[in-house]
Amino acid sequence: MSNSSSITEFLLPFAGTQQLQLLHFCLFLATYLAALLGNSLIITTIAWHHHLHTPMYFFLINLALLDLAIISTTVLKSMANSLWNNRDISYAGCASQVFFFPFFMLVEYFLLTIMTYDRYVAICRLLHYGTLLGSRACAHMAAAAWACGFLSALLHTANTFSLPLCQGNAVLQFFCEIPQILKLSCSTAYLREVWFLVVRVCLVFACFVFIVVSYVQIFRAVLRMPSQQGCHKAFATCLPHLAVVSLFASTASFAHLKPPSISSPSLDLVVSVLYSVVPPAVNPLIYSLRNQELEAALSKVLTGCFQKQ
Repeated sequence: MSNSSSITEFLLPFAGTQQLQLLHFCLFLATYLAALLGNSLIITTIAWHHHLHTPMYFFLINLALLDLAIISTTVLKSMANSLWNNRDISYAGCASQVFFFPFFMLVEYFLLTIMTYDRYVAICRLLHYGTLLGSRACAHMAAAAWACGFLSALLHTANTFSLPLCQGNAVLQFFCEIPQILKLSCSTAYLREVWFLVVRVCLVFACFVFIVVSYVQIFRAVLRMPSQQGCHKAFATCLPHLAVVSLFASTASFAHLKPPSISSPSLDLVVSVLYSVVPPAVNPLIYSLRNQELEAALSKVLTGCFQKQ
């Protein structure tokens, strides 16, 4: 039986044949490039157009940066392993993934909650928008989201790797994640980490309740609008955000709350891809969906790039 002090590396799942490894690499590469292109366009477009320097687009830049960070944390090492016919990840590399993945995911969820508040104030309390969501307030809320995510990830990572690991070093996931590391522990001290997870789940659930209640108020206010144009504009800014929240919450919830009876290594791998790889690649498309202001700015950026060429 091995102890955590003697473990110098972990083993990630192996794709099998060389053809499967190449397919795995190509699929992840295509998804990563799509996420890189889409999120980079979002960041560049908002940065270049001053009329987009509003609270909603400020938080949108943060989300795009987080999507790039999330997918870089999860797929780059897996792609390298597939390309070089390897399945090893160093202890430090695994610890980095265990820290950064929940860090970025939790910050993204907090920012999605803040964006819900932004949409609520913009539609239900428009006269107070400048007071409640000034530049300083936005900076403070974003900083609080990043700080809370950092502190939570730091505590989880330190506690997880303080546990003795004596169930081998094979991680049944294409990247290192806290639940997979806990499966390698042989100590009852892992219950301490479970309590940390329970606290985080309660916090996430509280944010989810806030999002639901806020959108109930938003839709009630929108449906009472006398102007069809105003109603359409309100839906155009709310629906993409709601779609991103739904994709984020549904995939993550299914991954962590699915019944053990239907759990299997292959299903766990597929589900992990759905909540850690697919959303960062799809979110830029959702952001620009029905958002004529962002679509127009994106077209100007693309037109300018083609004209320079």
